[in-house]
Amino acid sequence: MNTKKVEHLDGIASLAQRYEVFLLDQFGVLHDGQAPYPGAVAALSALKRAGKTVALISNSGKRARPNEDRLLKLGFEAGSWDHFVSSGEVAWLLFHEMTATGALRPGTKCLLISRDGDRSAIDGLPFALTATGEDAELVLISASEGDLHDLDHYRELLAPAAARQVPCFCTNPDRIMLTAVGPRFGAGEIADLYESLGGSVTRIGKPYPAIFEAALALTSEPERQGVVCVGDSVEHDIAGGNGAGIATALVLSGILADTPDLAAVFDEHDAWPDYITASFSFR
Repeated sequence: MNTKKVEHLDGIASLAQRYEVFLLDQFGVLHDGQAPYPGAVAALSALKRAGKTVALISNSGKRARPNEDRLLKLGFEAGSWDHFVSSGEVAWLLFHEMTATGALRPGTKCLLISRDGDRSAIDGLPFALTATGEDAELVLISASEGDLHDLDHYRELLAPAAARQVPCFCTNPDRIMLTAVGPRFGAGEIADLYESLGGSVTRIGKPYPAIFEAALALTSEPERQGVVCVGDSVEHDIAGGNGAGIATALVLSGILADTPDLAAVFDEHDAWPDYITASFSFR
């Protein structure tokens, strides 16, 4: 068992006295997908008024702009963050580079697993969408509809592609997502399913380095001791922050709310936060 001392906080105000750059998760920290958490809108604005650099860093398979538009619709103040880095944006830039260098040919048939018919993950890319795994040349898992379908639905859709070893990219490694009907399996679980069917998956997002490198580059490569990552997932936010060499704060408003044994979760993922707070509020 790790014996690292974890500091418990009432909110994030004391973090603003210690750190200059904040890498903030959105789902489970700022909002639940339906509404902001109490105090989150004010806390985000307070960080900017305190002169902090704020980058929102999210395992959303959508690109940055749709995510930012949603935050504004939820009531977050325009200008209360400096950058938005989504795994979907990082992946889009990767695919754009791959097509420019010839690693992906124009017209590549892409089976896109998304939510609500969203196609923003491939907008502007020279892919041809296909609805089946039989003729797919690329599989992109950007989101889950686990509140509408069970895993057998995805198994039937993906099995033909996995059997042919079609390359698969998952731009939302989260295995659990918050929905209006409670927690459901996320895109990361669908990626695990693809591997169990014999395919291979490239995962883009937290805890993997590329999304942290992108966020730190946008914030002008700050000294790591002045950066803190705030999130609600040990597997993604805390482990990813640990790997990036920055401080981490776990918020208990999301997927770990009411978890009785946090230490067991930390040991399971071999990742420990520096701080724990019940909510993202400026106290």
